[in-house]
Amino acid sequence: MVPIDDGASPAPIDRAVLQQIRSRFTGSRLAETTELVKERKSHLRVELSDEYYPNEVSAHFEIRWYRNDDFNIHYQEKRQGGTWKCRWDRHPNVHNSRDHFHPPPDASRTDAQDDQWPMDHRDVCRLVIDYLEERVS
Repeated sequence: MVPIDDGASPAPIDRAVLQQIRSRFTGSRLAETTELVKERKSHLRVELSDEYYPNEVSAHFEIRWYRNDDFNIHYQEKRQGGTWKCRWDRHPNVHNSRDHFHPPPDASRTDAQDDQWPMDHRDVCRLVIDYLEERVS
């Protein structure tokens, strides 16, 4: 069977992990709002703070964590000149290894790079935040 290449995992969403990730972001200087979205594909949406991002940038994450530790972390910035996005993924697919990164500026499926991510969601979140802090500074 060929995996479906839509960024989804065959496992159900792990709501307990999404709640833990949400609690890490809630109240931090990084997040303006956090919301568990249950429509379409369930995910955690984190709107990043205007204070964190200078120069009229709005940015957010959409995070899906599955019970088999597959995940998708979509990051997007909106600027006057357009959008900038990237994606950290762990899921079965036809284009790369299970762990891979879709680089900016458009996170296209065809430009994904094989990578290796930590297993624990806290370590993955730290890796993503470190990446963004380097971008912002």
